[in-house]
Amino acid sequence: MSDVIELFPPGAAVDEGGELVVGGCRLRDLATEFGTPAYVVDEAALRERAREYRDELSARWPGALAIFASKAFPCTAVLRALAEEGLGCDVAGAGELVHALAAGVDPGRIYLHGNAKTDEDLARAIEAGVGTVVIDNLDDVDRLERLVSGEQAVLVRVIPGVRPDTHAAVATGQEDSKFGLAPADARRAIERVRGSDRLRLDGLHVHIGSQILDAAPFGQAVEALAAVGEFAVYDLGGGLGARYTYVDRPPTVAEYLDVLIGAAKAHLPSGARLVIEPGRSLVARAGVTLYTVVSVKRGARTFVAVDGGMGDNLEVSLYGQRFEATVADRVGGGESVDLVGRHCESGDVVAAGVALREPRVGDVIAVPATGAYCFTMRNGYNGALRAPVVFVRDGEARVVVRREGYEDLLRLDA
Repeated sequence: MSDVIELFPPGAAVDEGGELVVGGCRLRDLATEFGTPAYVVDEAALRERAREYRDELSARWPGALAIFASKAFPCTAVLRALAEEGLGCDVAGAGELVHALAAGVDPGRIYLHGNAKTDEDLARAIEAGVGTVVIDNLDDVDRLERLVSGEQAVLVRVIPGVRPDTHAAVATGQEDSKFGLAPADARRAIERVRGSDRLRLDGLHVHIGSQILDAAPFGQAVEALAAVGEFAVYDLGGGLGARYTYVDRPPTVAEYLDVLIGAAKAHLPSGARLVIEPGRSLVARAGVTLYTVVSVKRGARTFVAVDGGMGDNLEVSLYGQRFEATVADRVGGGESVDLVGRHCESGDVVAAGVALREPRVGDVIAVPATGAYCFTMRNGYNGALRAPVVFVRDGEARVVVRREGYEDLLRLDA
């Protein structure tokens, strides 16, 4: 039982009745009140993780800023909580910017990313007073010079030539990455920006990927960035992995920052300002997804089918990401089954070969570590209704994103 509990938010426990409790709320009670599938977020755990990043970073490099990579969980309530804990926000387009502004994030602490920023993305960012735009290509320079009327701070994103051990779909630092500029091209972009009367070059940006479980490549990327030159600001990106399974052993925040900031102290100017962009590792463990078992089919394999699946968690089919699971009132252990979804794809699997104890129709299934990218990539395949987000804290629960209704499926019809 203890193994699976460790994957849930800190403080999760099994009560005297055998019920799994998160944020002081029984998960089965939440399923009854709010329905399933549902994303549950332990607000205290979310805020505690933000403070850990903020404090560990400032202890190693005073004045450094942690900004949340909002693509990991672009929910207004999540962004608001993290902003209240002192974090900034990075956005990859106008849609994420809308959420950040609605959450009350200081525009000066918003960083705009993207390898294909449109005129609308840039115009909305400029109008909002976004503090920094990250240049990903020379076309960004052309658009900004045309759209900016005053002065806009920018960073130039550099490809460091570092390929971490992660899924190819989320590796971004290798030489053939679609993101950023090779060092020689980055130098050309730097000269273009320095010659502009509307753009102010603050420094450089680097990012090598996501779900990285070894800290060494982060230090290598810093060294590659330093070779481009000395600047006032270095945004060192994010990418630290989260623990999804029993065997995952990601570095702690302290261990990760020891490597990252250690490399910065060795290779970057001591007076520079540092920025980091935690995403997945910041929010994954705070989230839990709840499902209800619809069918148990025994044969050559045992399939336990639930009322969600790839409509609310695409990570399995996109990246082959492994998740664990448990019955909410019979926690841990049990027979090996394939936990599958309701969508019309054989690839609609929540967790293959997962241990569930005596699974039966009507059970509530809890899947931990779903706070990153599951909400982000939710979709309406087979007309599925997008799941709500429920914040829990100190035994209280509140909906921060409502469940989609059938009427919403027709709302945009012309």
